[in-house]
Amino acid sequence: MRIALDAMGGDDAPVPNVDGALAALERDEQLEVLLVGEQDVLESLLAERDVPEGRLTVVPAEGFVGMEEKPTQALRAKPNCSIAVCWKLMATQEADAVVSAGNTGAVVAAGLRTRLFLKGVKRPGIAVALPTAKGKSVLLDVGANPAARPEHLLQYAVMGNVYAREMLGIEDPRIGLMNIGSEEGKGNELYRESHALLAESHVKDRYLGNVEGRGLYQGEADVVVCEGFVGNVVLKVSEGFASFMMKAVAGHMMQAMPQQQAEVGSALKDLARNYEYSETGGALLLGIDGVCLICHGSSDHRSIGNALRLATQCKDRRINALITEELAAATAAAATE
Repeated sequence: MRIALDAMGGDDAPVPNVDGALAALERDEQLEVLLVGEQDVLESLLAERDVPEGRLTVVPAEGFVGMEEKPTQALRAKPNCSIAVCWKLMATQEADAVVSAGNTGAVVAAGLRTRLFLKGVKRPGIAVALPTAKGKSVLLDVGANPAARPEHLLQYAVMGNVYAREMLGIEDPRIGLMNIGSEEGKGNELYRESHALLAESHVKDRYLGNVEGRGLYQGEADVVVCEGFVGNVVLKVSEGFASFMMKAVAGHMMQAMPQQQAEVGSALKDLARNYEYSETGGALLLGIDGVCLICHGSSDHRSIGNALRLATQCKDRRINALITEELAAATAAAATE
């Protein structure tokens, strides 16, 4: 497995990216990492670290896309920036995967430019695994495609079904459509048409119908599909609310049990660790001929290392081959109706 890592992507790059790559290399002897970024900076960092011979290579790039930059403008102005070079490496089959904690819009835009789509995929989507009252569920799309059409959401249901089954171990995933109400006929034209399409598709036996926002964390469905604008808002609100609640609970418990502050603090840290993004590594851009992991901007070395591990698992479990097979089955089923 050879992974192109955007060494310059992220709030604190490149140090956590370099350290995360080295940790992943130590854990997996079959892994190779192409560290893409500013050569002088990266070589200076590596000179201070113990680097495994022949398994970590610096690939020069010219600049990077900052978090506040407009993705398409930045990619036009910097065609050889770190994330663009990562995608070029995968397009030329010099890398099996791309991992980045950089500007999400730039990661997606650079990928869409390569047209590295799996056969049958109309638009890739970003999938995240979220904790629920019943385990985990997959939410997609969370930002790649804010102007989706019903056929895109049907494909997200198919891709999310494969992800939930193969990566989360859910034997027969239940599929839901994020909407403003559970009743039939709810939502705007996109969601009404998507509901009708899903209800008549080859996944209809696993389709539960509309799922309201409050049903997401109750685990009403194992796969919840929506267009990228809604999905991104749901994800960001979830992150903000989780952080707020942890701080509020911590403050309340510290006041209520002043003699046990050390124990309370330790228990809350353990609880938070079960749900924080660094444990999962990142979000998958599904529908790409290859593997793309998009990490949180504030990823530390542990998160980067876990993202590299997750990318390897996606290849080992043949996620793309299974997605292609199921999309072909969906097309065949639609043609016979």
